[in-house]
Amino acid sequence: MRLPAGRGWWRGRALAAWVPGAAGRAPPPPPPLPGPPGARVRGAAAARRALDRLYSSAARQEKVDMSRFPAENIRNFSIIAHVDHGKSTLADRLLELTGTIDKTKNNKQVLDKLQVERERGITVKAQTASLFYNHEGKEYLLNLIDTPGHVDFSYEVSRSLSACQGVLLVVDANEGIQAQTVANFFLAFEAQLSVIPVINKIDLKNADPERVVKQIEKVFDIPSDECIKISAKLGTNVESVLQAVIERIPPPKVHRNNPLKALVFDSTFDQYRGVIANVALFDGVVAKGDKIVSAHTQKTYEVNEVGVLNPNEQPTHKLYAGQVGYLIAGMKDVTEAQIGDTLYLHKQPVEPLPGFKSAKPMVFAGMYPVDQSEYNNLKSAIEKLTLNDSSVTVHRDNSLALGAGWRLGFLGLLHMEVFNQRLEQEYNASVILTTPTVPYKAVLSSAKLIKEYREKEITIINPAQFPEKSKVSEYLEPVVLGTIITPDEYIGKIMMLCQARRAVQKNMVFIDQNRVMLKYLLPLNEIVVDFYDSLKSLSSGYASFDYEDAGYQTAELVKMDILLNGNFVEELVTIVHNISK
Repeated sequence: MRLPAGRGWWRGRALAAWVPGAAGRAPPPPPPLPGPPGARVRGAAAARRALDRLYSSAARQEKVDMSRFPAENIRNFSIIAHVDHGKSTLADRLLELTGTIDKTKNNKQVLDKLQVERERGITVKAQTASLFYNHEGKEYLLNLIDTPGHVDFSYEVSRSLSACQGVLLVVDANEGIQAQTVANFFLAFEAQLSVIPVINKIDLKNADPERVVKQIEKVFDIPSDECIKISAKLGTNVESVLQAVIERIPPPKVHRNNPLKALVFDSTFDQYRGVIANVALFDGVVAKGDKIVSAHTQKTYEVNEVGVLNPNEQPTHKLYAGQVGYLIAGMKDVTEAQIGDTLYLHKQPVEPLPGFKSAKPMVFAGMYPVDQSEYNNLKSAIEKLTLNDSSVTVHRDNSLALGAGWRLGFLGLLHMEVFNQRLEQEYNASVILTTPTVPYKAVLSSAKLIKEYREKEITIINPAQFPEKSKVSEYLEPVVLGTIITPDEYIGKIMMLCQARRAVQKNMVFIDQNRVMLKYLLPLNEIVVDFYDSLKSLSSGYASFDYEDAGYQTAELVKMDILLNGNFVEELVTIVHNISK
């Protein structure tokens, strides 16, 4: 009889990281116990305790001493880029070069750990890895954060940048600067981070790195001699990227002797150990056994484990100021680990860090369990998943046809699809999703309604609650500032598409001889469903699109009811623009 591996004693101890450099390798399973069946059953508990002692002592002996990395030998940086420009491939090569993982042909998207990421070939969650690198006789700690490239996950990028002092801006040598390249550059620029431009895929047949260098110089005003030309796939010139990280990115400005001040910039939920918080230490030291306090909830916890991600969890004795790692402190409720929270030592309060600007949902959809008996299971799954993806907003909702459920807010359609896919894959949940809508506003004219809502301007996230025109002085719809980068041969078609979607052109700039950057003010509801697909179709896949929130504008809107067999169906209600006005 083998010991029961499903009880948590085996999987729940993160033994994959029990030896440095053994990423992804767990100890061999325990051998069958000798003796007759009765004795084997009685001996199972004793064997389990012995194995626990064996592996925990092995882990203790192998813990990394993080005190040997003073702040001046630490570099915290992110990799940012447009979708499919090679961020994750570059991260794989950096992990190999620093000996963090073994060099094998299977090293593809090592940091993309979610099933949905591997299936779609995109990064959805920012992932952290601590790299140990020797440069000119000094040992450096490089904390790398690989970030998503799609506009729907820009909140992941902005959060990751809060734990960094610099970024690698990766640009495809064939495609050049794209819309999300521009957006991510300005996120880093606003955070006052050092930017190292890296031109990737120079091995491609149609690569034109010199053209891309000129684009970077024109659009971002970065001197051409600062660009590093590499092939992440072949490993060409990747070593110079590590040298540039050490030479061009400043060390964190922190103090070990000050009281602990740690920022929670991400978190995940483990059913055996509770909340695992990813933290960046801005001051002080934290160790196992310390009593820490959450500035958000004011609850006190005892630290059970600290460590670094290498890229799997690797426990350490302590974490010091300037370092990035994980912390487990017995937080059992998903609501206790607020992303953006500040942790400090008990009886040593500090001024909380600014945290993060909360994500603004762009798309809302109703989510209901297929069977109402699954309501509590789905509720638990949504709570755990929103801990890992804090940009999703959740409101309770009820429907006559679909029963109890939620109205969820997402950053875009892809974000909604990925969230739904993760629910299915990670929590085996089956759900019904309603048609996505955008958040409208209405300025009330009735004093009675103003008193009822306690405000003059209300936000409508459920089309069924859209107020009648007689009660409203004006309707407002959300607008976005869209950036389109396209080869100039497609300008005419794209302009016609934008005009058909009620867009207003704001700017047009040639970024090189045959590529144009267009800026448009667009109503959000005109782009939320199929605008991106239409754009790609018109431009043979060459145009890229990115957008940012631009507030609200007055609009003529009407509620469109849909009847089935003469009966009004609330779930099919939608809000449309009144083209007759």
